[in-house]
Amino acid sequence: MNHDSSARQPHWRAAGAVTVLLILGAWYWLAHKSAPAAKAPPAIPVDVATVERKDVPVYLEGLGTVQAFYTVTVTARVDGQIDKVAFTEGQEVKKGSLLVQIDPRPYQAALGVAIATRDKDRAQLENAKRDMERYTLLAPEDLASKQTVDTQRALIAQLTAQIKGDDAAIDNARTQLDYTSITSPIDGRTGIRLVDPGNIVHAAATTGMVVVTQLEPISIIFSLPEEAFGQLSAALAQGAVEASALSRDDQQELDRGTVALIDNQIDQTTGTIRVKATLPNKQRHLWPGEFVNVRVLTQTQRQVLTIPASALERGPDGLFTYLVAPDSTISVAALTVGEQNGGVAVIEKGLKAGDKVVASNQYRLQPGSRIRANPAKVAASGPASQAEPAP
Repeated sequence: MNHDSSARQPHWRAAGAVTVLLILGAWYWLAHKSAPAAKAPPAIPVDVATVERKDVPVYLEGLGTVQAFYTVTVTARVDGQIDKVAFTEGQEVKKGSLLVQIDPRPYQAALGVAIATRDKDRAQLENAKRDMERYTLLAPEDLASKQTVDTQRALIAQLTAQIKGDDAAIDNARTQLDYTSITSPIDGRTGIRLVDPGNIVHAAATTGMVVVTQLEPISIIFSLPEEAFGQLSAALAQGAVEASALSRDDQQELDRGTVALIDNQIDQTTGTIRVKATLPNKQRHLWPGEFVNVRVLTQTQRQVLTIPASALERGPDGLFTYLVAPDSTISVAALTVGEQNGGVAVIEKGLKAGDKVVASNQYRLQPGSRIRANPAKVAASGPASQAEPAP
C-alpha cells in the first residue's frame, strides 16, 4: 500500500506542473490578445519656414534723444517795462514775428536827443566853414593871421569828427529803440510764457521770456558702440546714410531722415560714439526730449540665404536649426550665421534655398521627431508667429 502511493506521487507532480503551465500560457495569451496595439507618438505641430534668397538690409541700432534743430531762449537786451506780450503759448512763429514789446518811450527820447545834437554840430560846422572861406580870402592881404587860419582849420576838423560821433550815437540810440521790439530769431514754436505784461525786465537777466524751438527739421543725438565707427564712416563715404526713428517698442516708424555727422571723439568712459541725424518731422511725431530707437541703414546684402531668426537654436557646438525632411521628420543642421536684423537671419553655411526649417515649438523636438506644419504657416523666411498650442 505504501509502495503504490510512493510510485504515483511523481505522476501527480508532473501533471500539476503541466496544468500550471497551461494556465499561465492561457492567461498570457488572453492578456496580450485583449491589450491594444501600441500607437506611434502624435506629430508635433510647428511653424515651418522655407529658406529663400532675398535682399537683407544691414542696420546699426542705438538709443537716441530728440533735440530741436535750433533752440533760442529769448531775453531782453534793454531794460524797461513790458507793454505787451504778442504771442500765445505754443504758437507757431516766423522769423521776425513780434514776441514782446518793451515800453519804447525812453529810447525814442534818447534817439531824439542824439539827432538834435548832430544837427547842432552840423550847423556849427557850416558856420566854421564859412569863416574859413573868409579867412582864406583875407590871408594874402595880411588881414588874417596864419594862426587864425590854422585855428579855424582845426575847428572844422573837430566839428567834423564830432558829427561822426553824433552819427554813431544816433545809430546806437536807434538800435536800443529797436531792441524794445523783441522778435523771434527763428521759425519755430513758442513754449511756456516766462514773463507777464507790466513786469520790468533787465538786459542782465538770464531767465528769458520764452523759449522758441525749431521742430522742422529736427535732430536726434544717439549713441553706437565704438566698434560701429568703421562701418558707419564707410557708409557715409559712399553718400547719404538713411536713419529711421522708431518708437520704444520698435513697432512704429516715427520718421526717416539722414545721418548728419559722427562726433569728433569717442567717449572713453562708455566706449561709444555720438551720432547726429536730421529728420524732416513734417508729421510732428518727434518732440524735443523724447527717447527713441534709431536704426541706421549702412548697406544692403543682395540675394543671400535667409531664415526667420526664430528658427535659430543655440547648442553646445553653436547655432543650429531643425531641418524638415520630406517624410516630416526632423534633423539637426549646424549653421554659420551672418547678419541678424528685423527678425531675419542670414545663413552663410548649413542650408540651401528651398530647405524647410522649424520656426516654433523647438523645445518639444529632438532629432527624428515627426512634425505637422500648422495650417497657413508654411511660408518664406521672415518673422515667425507664435506656435499654436499643442493638442
